Amino acid sequence: MARIKVTQVRSTIDRSLKQKRTMKALGLGKINRTKTYDDRPEIRGMIRVVAHLVKVEEVN
Repeated sequence: MARIKVTQVRSTIDRSLKQKRTMKALGLGKINRTKTYDDRPEIRGMIRVVAHLVKVEEVN
């Protein structure tokens, strides 16, 4: 299964509660924090909610 690396690049200050909770569910909370996940529809949906706050890269 493909893997993706998600890095927080923007702050969650002044963001909606839904976006803050999504970032916490992704395991992010501070700028430049990175997590690696399997590329699944559930994770892609969470990334779509906070796409303006994160950077996504494919990992081999």
